[in-house]
Amino acid sequence: MHQSELYMNVKRKIRIAILFGGKSAEHEVSIQSAKNVYKSLDKNKYESVLIGIDKKGIWHQLNEKYLLEASFSQQQSFQRTSEVSLIVKGGNSLVISSVVTSFENIDVVFPVLHGPFGEDGIVQGALQLLNIPYVGPGVLGSAVGMDKDVTKRLLRDAGIPVSKFLVFRKSEAISSFFQIKNELGVPFFIKPANLGSSIGVSKVHDEKEFKEAVTEAFLYDTKILVEEYIKGREIEISVLGNEDPIVSIPGEIMATHEFYDYKAKYLDENGAKLEIPAKLSDREIKEIQSLAKKTFQALCLEGMARIDFFLSEDKTFYVNEANTIPGFTNISMYPKLWEASGIAYPALVDKLIQLAMERHNRQQSIETSLK
Repeated sequence: MHQSELYMNVKRKIRIAILFGGKSAEHEVSIQSAKNVYKSLDKNKYESVLIGIDKKGIWHQLNEKYLLEASFSQQQSFQRTSEVSLIVKGGNSLVISSVVTSFENIDVVFPVLHGPFGEDGIVQGALQLLNIPYVGPGVLGSAVGMDKDVTKRLLRDAGIPVSKFLVFRKSEAISSFFQIKNELGVPFFIKPANLGSSIGVSKVHDEKEFKEAVTEAFLYDTKILVEEYIKGREIEISVLGNEDPIVSIPGEIMATHEFYDYKAKYLDENGAKLEIPAKLSDREIKEIQSLAKKTFQALCLEGMARIDFFLSEDKTFYVNEANTIPGFTNISMYPKLWEASGIAYPALVDKLIQLAMERHNRQQSIETSLK
């Protein structure tokens, strides 16, 4: 059956597999995001298959009770569930099978996976190979968006402002604190190149903090970024669409911590204040919305992304990063910005699924043989 025809088919619901967890330090955040995506699905329209990926990369079939009751520390219970096998049937049908049950004809996959082994193109590539529609950017956009080094270089070449940065690999000699201070000034930030949720990120003021920050960042990646500190405001924009995306109103993050770190985002209920819409002039709103759309397209993104900016004291917008599978937790900006822009959470999830199917149908029209 053609994927778009599912919406006209009254015989059965659209079967959506929600993937969450994953081999990433953002595992726990992913579970909380998946919980909200699941709760927002129209149960009259969709049938959900819940697949949790543990920190070893093993896929497990999970039940609704687990997901709805899951906390930030509950990922270990994956070990007591039924492992899952993925089976391709007929060349264009995915079967998810376990000891408990088997789900044939998975119509679309929603990867609610943050960080490596989920947001970086690996899962997207597997699904593309299986010829299954999936929510969010494709292989290239996912990989580019995950790697902050590649992201910044592409944006810089596209004429989109980014902060000054240096890149170091674990196998290379790293410049001294004083060399970096001379080039970027202090303070500056050190972060893993391929991770999100501010995990492994440090704000460095002196040589002691520099050594500790380098050690911590290399715990999570083999490549790290050292970035110039942009003093100013943190503004975010949500983007939605494929070839002709739309952008939300901007929102502002006002952290009460030294910066908007993991604790401020997820553990401290008073870690930050969200202001939606952000207090910006009409000119600034138009400018940042234009930059968000240009960023989305320059990075070859599709489906969704949250674009994070700094607004410096001299009123210049700098793109900080693009999040290709943004958070869907209770405090996440991506859905909050769309809600304030007129798209409620259930309608947003529904639209993301439609975009996945539209892209899949478009790809099916591409010829694979010479004419």
